[in-house]
Amino acid sequence: MSVVNYIKDSWKELRDNMTWISWEEAQKSTVVVAVFTVLFAIAIFLADKVFQTILKNLFQLF
Repeated sequence: MSVVNYIKDSWKELRDNMTWISWEEAQKSTVVVAVFTVLFAIAIFLADKVFQTILKNLFQLF
């Protein structure tokens, strides 16, 4: 099977045999993912700052 045939068959599969969600549902899902990504990034940032402060204070003891 050549690469060209593989790409053609893949495109046909995506176009004809896949069930896609509606445009509105895709937009809502994208917003939900973006919001949770930002919240997770903020949580990781805060955890990093807490650990950084703890380690800084711990090393200052010695």
